[in-house]
Amino acid sequence: MLSGSSSTTSLSADQLLDRFAAGSARQRRSLIRSVESRASDLADLGPDVMRPFDPSGDDWAAGWILQVLQRHQPAALNALLPSSELGWFQADSAVGIDYAPLQQHFLREEFEAADRFTSAVLRQLAGSQAERRGYVYFSEVPSMAGQDLETLDRLWMAYSQGRFGFSVQARLLAGFDGRYERLWPRIGWKEDGVWTRYPGAFTWSMQAPEGHMPLINQLRGVRLMDALLNHPALCDRR
Repeated sequence: MLSGSSSTTSLSADQLLDRFAAGSARQRRSLIRSVESRASDLADLGPDVMRPFDPSGDDWAAGWILQVLQRHQPAALNALLPSSELGWFQADSAVGIDYAPLQQHFLREEFEAADRFTSAVLRQLAGSQAERRGYVYFSEVPSMAGQDLETLDRLWMAYSQGRFGFSVQARLLAGFDGRYERLWPRIGWKEDGVWTRYPGAFTWSMQAPEGHMPLINQLRGVRLMDALLNHPALCDRR
């Protein structure tokens, strides 16, 4: 029986990897620091360290292992990635967008840069007029490429221990019966009735509240975010 609370110091790197990959969400979270403390042992596994995971998925256990190696054993990533400029997760685009820079930001835990990249992609998906004006209208969301929205969501979830992404925000909103006024303080976008100031007052790390990223501008109302969270591609992911 898996147990995240039992000692992991006596486990081999392979055993720890298998326990982390196969555990429930709760068990995995209890193993996060153990995985980081064994970064050197995991690096010694070479490409086998990613054996339990599917690059076409959004398993945050895989993303955390990659981030741990980037933190402590960056040379080990050379054996996992075909190029230092590419990402491990499959990142398909219907419109030819290269998501390798986004994966690099995530690997280095550069969440503010990842958020800016995401905003730029949303404008690109919305069309040339959105790119020129610098923001997206809610009416432009339905025509966005679903494959790309899925890719963005997958990468955010995979590289945030499952804490960030459109799907996370949608799940939290559903828990509040669709009441955005309750969502904003929960995800750290509003406090005591005041909108959080961008960018300095946001928390650009995994210590941020669940659902804190990616950011969507709410100053013109909730219709843009509502349209995004209800895009068919993202609904299918839920």
